[in-house]
Amino acid sequence: MLRVEALAFGYGARIVGAEVSFALRAGEVLCLLGPNGSGKTTLFKTLLGLLPARGGRVLVDGRDVARWSRAQLARAIAYVPQAHTALFPFTVRDVVLMGRASRLRPFAAPGRADHAVAEAALASLGIGHLAGRIYTEISGGERQLALVARALAGEPRLLVMDEPTASLDFGNQVQVLAQIRRLARSGLSVVLSTHDPDHAFLCADRVVLLHAGRLAALGTPEETITPESLRRLYGVEVAVVALSGQQRSVCTPVLP
Repeated sequence: MLRVEALAFGYGARIVGAEVSFALRAGEVLCLLGPNGSGKTTLFKTLLGLLPARGGRVLVDGRDVARWSRAQLARAIAYVPQAHTALFPFTVRDVVLMGRASRLRPFAAPGRADHAVAEAALASLGIGHLAGRIYTEISGGERQLALVARALAGEPRLLVMDEPTASLDFGNQVQVLAQIRRLARSGLSVVLSTHDPDHAFLCADRVVLLHAGRLAALGTPEETITPESLRRLYGVEVAVVALSGQQRSVCTPVLP
């Protein structure tokens, strides 16, 4: 569904990263891990077409997105930002309905079918009861799910999520990660970034480790998230412990 080939990315003449390659199939979750300043956000902006590739290609369904219009990109790839501060007291329903913009003609108003898609997106995430609430008055976790619903309302093939659990409490983090897995099971492809390796163990099929703008590792969580790779990535000692009775591991920092 998504293929990134020898991608170089950056701002103007400044190259932030290069020679990054990976692929993502329908129904897969790919987790991007890397320290601050490693180029994760710049890579995401390039995937979304907000920045031109400085080299290499981004392909969706085998087609180079550099040749696509903004409308084509918006219909295929949806973005969930790390945080969103609304300045106006829109209802949650109206915020989600904004996700239909890529499907409307210029100056057209959402119709009955668009409202039905927005309501279905809210219901699919279990937040239909929030539809009439004011977006600025709901909790951080509820706002994050509303942003996911807004993205889903555009009926994309690929969802790009920039640290979707940032600033959320433990319960809301688990809720968001569970919804990511559910969306992948429905056939949606998801690329997300996080600073917590445990999140990759919980919801990712594959992991990209990014260091100084270069691909440090690519593979399953078990293959890529090791004490050695985390030491190289973050400069700290970490124990990766297999959970008894479960087919996954957790990361525990080793304090000096």
